[in-house]
Amino acid sequence: MVDIKTVGVIGAGQMGSGIAHVCALGGYDVRLHDVSRERIDAGIALIGKNLARQVSRNIIDQAAADAALARISAAENVEAIGQTDLAIEAATENEEVKKAIFRSLQPHLKPDTLLASNTSSISITRLASTTDRPERFIGLHFMNPVPLMKLVEIIRGIATDVPTYETAVAFAKSLGKITSNAEDFPAFIVNRVLVPMINEAIYTLYEGVGTVEAIDTAMKLGANHPMGPLELGDFIGLDTVLSIMNVLYEGLADSKYRPCPLLVKYVEAGWLGKKTGRGFYDYRGEVPVPTR
Repeated sequence: MVDIKTVGVIGAGQMGSGIAHVCALGGYDVRLHDVSRERIDAGIALIGKNLARQVSRNIIDQAAADAALARISAAENVEAIGQTDLAIEAATENEEVKKAIFRSLQPHLKPDTLLASNTSSISITRLASTTDRPERFIGLHFMNPVPLMKLVEIIRGIATDVPTYETAVAFAKSLGKITSNAEDFPAFIVNRVLVPMINEAIYTLYEGVGTVEAIDTAMKLGANHPMGPLELGDFIGLDTVLSIMNVLYEGLADSKYRPCPLLVKYVEAGWLGKKTGRGFYDYRGEVPVPTR
């Protein structure tokens, strides 16, 4: 098993910054990379804000927050990520983008660097096949928001070897996470169940069975869900929901996974949810207001 001391994270958005956050709190030196220094700095600022929130809630103390932030450094060039012990890709849920990242990273990798993807739906086997080390490639699917959610799905590709798997499990547990093993099928476990439910809620809205408010209230109070499915879709990002539905639809060839036309329309409009200010709710005022 590889002794992991340094972790590289590619992608400084919501997921990547969350992964960097928990890795730094876990005692690892973290290098954070994105397409621009501005995006890296924004990711580090978000980590600082979230660490401060944990301090205010007495989850961690100030010393732990300061030490974690000090372990995170900006990696403006992908070469720096290649010199880490574990490189985790946390870019947008697009297979070609992810493959391009691994191809650009490959010439700079140490011989023993492990590779991981935080993909929520895409084949680990296919992603691994673009690298020179499919046996040292694994899926580490963290849940959003990473600092709060306890689960990490671990997905082995067809070529992933046993030491890589055992190292990945030990690494996730060292972050205080609980692991769940998933086979390399489209969307794995969590999103295979969760995202079609969100898509079905959108169909329920599309067909006029209920309003946004009625559907979310029904699922929160009738099924004891902490968040309604349409609100949850906005939180995840409707572009990500659509990407996962397309992976399921194309990968399993079953009409039950067809993305709802209303979901497609919202994504085409750029109404992607909370991150863009509008989705099934409008977030631009003091209180979110349903858009339908």
